[in-house]
Amino acid sequence: MPEIIVRAGVLGLVSMLLWLVAWSGRRFVEAQRRRALAAAPLVAATGSAEGDGHSNPSAVRILAFSSADCLQCHQLQTPALQRVVAARGKDVSVLEVDAPSSHELTRRYRVLTLPTTVVLDATGLAHDVNYGFANTQRLLEQVDEVLAEVPAIQRPGTIRTG
Repeated sequence: MPEIIVRAGVLGLVSMLLWLVAWSGRRFVEAQRRRALAAAPLVAATGSAEGDGHSNPSAVRILAFSSADCLQCHQLQTPALQRVVAARGKDVSVLEVDAPSSHELTRRYRVLTLPTTVVLDATGLAHDVNYGFANTQRLLEQVDEVLAEVPAIQRPGTIRTG
């Protein structure tokens, strides 16, 4: 009988420890996400061609962080991003970022894993950060939220009348 109580106690302690690790991990990721969303707009960045922000007039830009050896980036994330661009046309552009060689951007957006996608508005302000694979539906919802904030006459490629 006492052996069962000891085993149950150990199991309870291990369970609490695992819960604490998972809880603190989630809090860490959320803190990183908040810091990434609070980063200065990308347009204000100087230096790298990736960060100049002036070459693409899209209402929404998605930074797609990957690396040459990231299979999930190339087999899952890239096709999802292509579907988003196909669905939203000129309102969306994707900027591929090689995470290992883009230290400033990976620090700015607190890249924790690959793939990571960052959804930016036309001013370079981050609206969403996705650590890990983000499916097409999730990305479309995030893009549509940003587009809902931009009047249609301000979007690139929109015909202006009047």
